[in-house]
Amino acid sequence: MTLDEKIKQSETHIFKAVFPNTTNHYDTLFGGTAMQLMDEVAFITATRFSRQRVVTVSSDRIDFKRPIPAGTIAELIGKVKYIGKTSLQVHVEIFVEDMYSENREKAISGNFTFVAIDENKMPTSINKD
Repeated sequence: MTLDEKIKQSETHIFKAVFPNTTNHYDTLFGGTAMQLMDEVAFITATRFSRQRVVTVSSDRIDFKRPIPAGTIAELIGKVKYIGKTSLQVHVEIFVEDMYSENREKAISGNFTFVAIDENKMPTSINKD
């Protein structure tokens, strides 16, 4: 399998219904909850790509472009964007969909960096094969 095929195969999609228990006082998805969901999909993407233990070391440039109201569907998409010696970066986008129409828009995007670790929790080379 080529590196491009491996990157494509590791792309991760998760759908979540936005319920009132995940919203703030404006009845929109709480930003901290959105970031937690993004880190989760990024972790799954990084793990699916490397099939190694990975830990989050940073998040970068989280852009909140559109609020995500209660009663909508959020789709999170994680894609590997960069692979280093011991680290990799995953770009995550959240799209918001109306439940009862075809309306779909990008709401949030951001980057998450992970480091592969060995059994002693020390950085180890990313498996690119």
